[in-house]
Amino acid sequence: MIPRSFLPRRAVVMDRDKIRSTIADIIENDLGVRHQDLNDEITLRDGLGLDSVDIVSVISQVERQFKIRLSQADLEQISTVGQVLDLIVSRTSDQFKSEAA
Repeated sequence: MIPRSFLPRRAVVMDRDKIRSTIADIIENDLGVRHQDLNDEITLRDGLGLDSVDIVSVISQVERQFKIRLSQADLEQISTVGQVLDLIVSRTSDQFKSEAA
């Protein structure tokens, strides 16, 4: 394991709780609603009350915040907060691996 002090600042992969907190902040800033209990099983549409425009807005901000790009196929696979987290963890991990190589 490489100590964090040896990694470039932006290469440090965030943990799920930090990503979850960032997503909660994005939703709060975008919709004006704070979701304190943002667990993996909550659905974007029914659980958070996001419509398709809200989801696109949130995902766009997620892409900017985490410096990742999500494909249409990626977006079609996500319906819960946990799936969004898994996707971000995967993409940021992939980005870290490519930057480290």
